[in-house]
Amino acid sequence: MFHIADPKDIKSGRTTDVYFARTVEILKKKGIDKWVRAEFFAKNLPHDWQWAVLSGIEEVAYLMEGKPVNIRAFNEGTIFKPYEPVMEIEGMYTDFGVFETAMLGLICQATGVATKAARIRLAAGDRMVVSFGARRMHPAVAPMIERSAYIGGCDGVAVIVSAELIETDPMGTMPHALILVLGDTVEAIKAFDECVDKKVKRVALIDTFNDEKFEALRVAEAMKGKLYAVRLDTPASRRGNFYRIFEEVRWELDLRGFKDVKLFASGGLDEKEVMELKSLVDAFGVGTCISNAPVVDFAMDIMEIDGKPMAKRGKWSGAKEILRCRKCGSDKIVPLWSKPTVSALRQRQHGCLDPKCACGGKYEGLLQPLIKKGKVVRKLPTPKAIRKYVLEQLKRKSLA
Repeated sequence: MFHIADPKDIKSGRTTDVYFARTVEILKKKGIDKWVRAEFFAKNLPHDWQWAVLSGIEEVAYLMEGKPVNIRAFNEGTIFKPYEPVMEIEGMYTDFGVFETAMLGLICQATGVATKAARIRLAAGDRMVVSFGARRMHPAVAPMIERSAYIGGCDGVAVIVSAELIETDPMGTMPHALILVLGDTVEAIKAFDECVDKKVKRVALIDTFNDEKFEALRVAEAMKGKLYAVRLDTPASRRGNFYRIFEEVRWELDLRGFKDVKLFASGGLDEKEVMELKSLVDAFGVGTCISNAPVVDFAMDIMEIDGKPMAKRGKWSGAKEILRCRKCGSDKIVPLWSKPTVSALRQRQHGCLDPKCACGGKYEGLLQPLIKKGKVVRKLPTPKAIRKYVLEQLKRKSLA
């Protein structure tokens, strides 16, 4: 059998750290329960990243739907910074305490993947980026990984079931296996052209047997105008200077009239390599660095009990709002003064009603209702819509 949790176990709270289950057991036996408000935030981001892309909110909504809780959250795909609460949950503690482990797991890994994909997107500029990393992780989580990679900025994904999840066609070229079994690169691309749906672009992998330059010319001449691109996936042990190899291939193709044949790079690429190659390369297949992206270390901390600010040391107690300027994109964290007994003057003193940012732009609150009394109250966007939202945010100069 596969070593994965049954969805029923996740929904019922059995994928929890045992001390949460014991806490609920103690509270119930003691007849104690309290209304608790808790928030999710990350104090630091991996590798000194200055920002991250939130992912996993849709799965949190699925997990907590039907439970007597309220949740406010950023929109999925929102770019955030350290110390900003991206999600808040409130309810009787015994109704949601055992789900802390699962909720954190749903956003920690997905956010890491989406963020790395966004960083690759920025490095690649307008070049195509395809997620190739599913093979590096457990297949059970491949759809989550590639969905997050897609919303973070990848143009496509390779795994069939993942593509179905994001409602697009899977993207890929050909493996070394096809060339090895058929015994020749030209025979492989001809067989591909003969057998595969014509809407799929013809991309030949050219580093299996011979020098890339000569293989590129062989397949270009053999395909007689039907070749879309050549892909280089040269292993590190034989790569040499990858840029120079691509430069040579481009020169030889152009010299012989194959200027329309594009160059596709893959094989252990990260931001640095993508930046170096994008002046020559038209598309990138990026795998391990996205699928094995460092998780974002979110924590869930109680901030309020029975309506009173209460938090452990080192944390800011009380409910909060995150305000973002629509014009310049700057953020600030302010108390959430929602009770009608609080005067407008006090709200202004704490910044909650500031009409404008210093730049002159208007603020908007990022923590919006997701679940009210167990019912999902927000229309969840499609992956394509989330990806568009992320790309719009990535255009800001402060992120680039």
